[in-house]
Amino acid sequence: MQYRENLDFEISFFENLLEKRPDFAAALIALGDAYTKKGRFQDGLKVDQRLTQLRPEDEVVQYNLACDYSLLHEADLCLQALKGALTLGYEEFSFMDKDPDLEFIRNDPRYRALVSQYYKGKK
Repeated sequence: MQYRENLDFEISFFENLLEKRPDFAAALIALGDAYTKKGRFQDGLKVDQRLTQLRPEDEVVQYNLACDYSLLHEADLCLQALKGALTLGYEEFSFMDKDPDLEFIRNDPRYRALVSQYYKGKK
């Protein structure tokens, strides 16, 4: 119960902060994470879409966007965002293979094909 209350507090805190500073990237990252932990995947997606506008060259932002789409079972959009993350230099392949947010997309054969294009012996 305490964990959920903390998430509710975090969400409220960052939402209020972002009303005053809507482009505060660190607050957006924290809010997106809290939304995801709370199971509010659509809200997390909106936050990460905003972050991609603020940080279009950030591979972690693109990776988080891919995770959002995977959680929402949007395979094509997930693979597109994942390709963007890999193109920008995301190389945490062993993490990707275990990340529960990507469980849905790992069942798609296109995921393995995409990852193998960028994998360079880094596991």
